[in-house]
Amino acid sequence: MKKVFTKLFSITLLSGILITSLTVSANAAVMKADSVAQGITDKTPATVTKTKQADPVDTAWHPQRRVWGYAFGDAYYDQHSPALTSTMGKENNYYQTPTNRNAFQFRRLYLGYDYEITKKFKAEVLLASEPNENTTPVSSTVGVQNGDNLADGRMSFYIKNFNLRVRDVWTGTDFVIGEMSTPGFALNEGGTNAPVSLSEATWGYRSIERTITDFHKNNSYDVGVALQGTFDPATKNFGYVAMIGDNTTSTLTTAYNPNNPLSATNPNPNTGFFKIFYGDLWGKFLDQHLYVDLYADYAKTQSNTPVAATVISTGTLGTQEHNMFKIFVAYNSTPLSVGVEAYTQKIGLGVTNKTTLTAEDATVHGISVWAKGAITKGKLGWFARYDGYNPDTKINGADAYSVNTNYGSYDPTVKQTFVTAGLDFTPIKNVHFMPNIWLDDYKENLNSATAGYQAPDHTLVYRMTFFYTFGK
Repeated sequence: MKKVFTKLFSITLLSGILITSLTVSANAAVMKADSVAQGITDKTPATVTKTKQADPVDTAWHPQRRVWGYAFGDAYYDQHSPALTSTMGKENNYYQTPTNRNAFQFRRLYLGYDYEITKKFKAEVLLASEPNENTTPVSSTVGVQNGDNLADGRMSFYIKNFNLRVRDVWTGTDFVIGEMSTPGFALNEGGTNAPVSLSEATWGYRSIERTITDFHKNNSYDVGVALQGTFDPATKNFGYVAMIGDNTTSTLTTAYNPNNPLSATNPNPNTGFFKIFYGDLWGKFLDQHLYVDLYADYAKTQSNTPVAATVISTGTLGTQEHNMFKIFVAYNSTPLSVGVEAYTQKIGLGVTNKTTLTAEDATVHGISVWAKGAITKGKLGWFARYDGYNPDTKINGADAYSVNTNYGSYDPTVKQTFVTAGLDFTPIKNVHFMPNIWLDDYKENLNSATAGYQAPDHTLVYRMTFFYTFGK
């Protein structure tokens, strides 16, 4: 019995081995036939599975995560200012500052953050505090004069820029949306397709004083959308900016005057239904030594508004608007650079002639000439500037006027001549100490016998200005 069992087990085992061998041989024959049909031979490597290659990594690009800022201010002595009852010099930092006052003062503090989401998308944040010497709150319950001061008079930051940039929506052109610098004078966006040669950056002494159009309250920033581009991306010698904005800068004022009942005839003059359009063309010539910049803007600011017939005889103010045309030309070289900025601005129905009871257009003219240079290489330089400003070239000196627009601190009756000059000591890069004089001279457009006339006057300030940057 044992022998029978052993024989049966042996036969079964041999049969299993034989069947397995035949199956493997058959499968091998089939695989070989398939391989031949597919062009694979015995010389073909055994591993034929292909893996997808990983996308190459751009090791040259490092995303920007930059905290930066700068500050400037002065130790100043106000040698002379108009009387505190005077309305001359409303646009300058020392308006209604008492004669002989002296103090240490910050005039600007910036704190910014740049964040590259990807190579294509970049976000910019800028907080600013820009107090005037005369900035004080009316009261903690009534309101605060200027948004960068708290109710108790302390300095505070406000949001000045907050935008998203999309680089190269087409070659050489960036798209920007949010709160941003306008092309009026302030754009200076290195590493982008925005210009870096507009008037403020080329003048180079914002720490001493604003450009002439900034001084007289053209928008330096606004909420909107813009295309900032170059016509020749490889060399970036020629470019443009086109922008549409709210004409509100950083304010949140509604479309209506909140102090009066809502109505179609009660829009706030600078907000709401209307938009402002900015355009700029710039170019660099003579091996990038000569800069030429052409700028224009246009905005409607108010629709027809009923007024008393004792103010305007027709009983209607009419549609208000304003527009500016500006040219800036500068020649940059070592050791001397010079620049000229000239503009004309029309403020539609900006003033009311109180004698004739009619609303009139105001025409503004302004010109600024500056020069700067080096005394010693890298350490000591100098600068000087002259501005002439006429707020209304068509004013009749025998008539009295009131202002219809809230465009800045506009005063149609006071002409200004501004002069500044000083030295620039730079002990290390990004640190400046600048002793300078600051003079704003005022003369009336009105005749001496006209109601509202003010005798010629001036503001004269001696300053030691300091300026430093970090993170850039």
